Amino acid sequence: MTTPANYEALFADWKAKRLANLKAADGWLNIIARYWLEDGTATVGSAADNDLVLSAGPAHVGSLTQDASGVRFTPADGGEPIQLKLDKAKPPRFEVGNLLLEVTTLNGENALRVRDKESSVPATLNEIDAFPLDPSWYIKADWIKLDAPQGMTVDTTKSIPTDVQVTHKAVFTRDGVQYELVATHGTAEAPQFVLRDLTSRDQTYPASRFLYGEQVGDDSIVLDFNKAINPPCAFTEHAVCPLPPPENVLPIRIEAGEKRLPAAFFH
Repeated sequence: MTTPANYEALFADWKAKRLANLKAADGWLNIIARYWLEDGTATVGSAADNDLVLSAGPAHVGSLTQDASGVRFTPADGGEPIQLKLDKAKPPRFEVGNLLLEVTTLNGENALRVRDKESSVPATLNEIDAFPLDPSWYIKADWIKLDAPQGMTVDTTKSIPTDVQVTHKAVFTRDGVQYELVATHGTAEAPQFVLRDLTSRDQTYPASRFLYGEQVGDDSIVLDFNKAINPPCAFTEHAVCPLPPPENVLPIRIEAGEKRLPAAFFH
């Protein structure tokens, strides 16, 4: 498929936004903690007398209470408790001092995730090593709707299986060979493919890379493998990332997109 006339400029803009999003206050580089929540009340803060002790932030942030009504946060400064509206797609967030906190939900279990907006880590990432831009990996694939949604269980980097619904598959040809990928996450406008190829042995993140479909039509979709990205768990141990289903483990080298980070960066 022919790339857009201004493809290099468009890709440069995408690459700059990708880095900016990673380095943002709600990005993946400044996460300092993630704790599963249990029923009851747990205090949070950097002081040692908290139930959940943080490496940064106020000595006493407040407390989180999980019960049959959900999860609520009570500030340590005496403010009114806040009932959090739990939403897997859009986790509730609140700020205390230099901290951005959110409660995420996975398989019906809730976890507190904490970001330090003053973290020095984002400033250490100036770029992500990647393969040279290769227009041949800008591919228009067939977008085939399954006869019926298919339930599938995918594993994660924390060995927490999750159930997903697969409705479509992308079918494309490379060097005369046909390949298929199923979209296990994402949205109708931007289906997400979790994939692994043979470069994972030596050049790309071993667990997986993510690719989001573009220009989704009734029967076609653009797969720009130059935009195959490292998953959040490549940047922080406090992320839970899906692993590719067997259908998305490809027996070829996709020398396009982001490469793995230096081992020294991982925190």
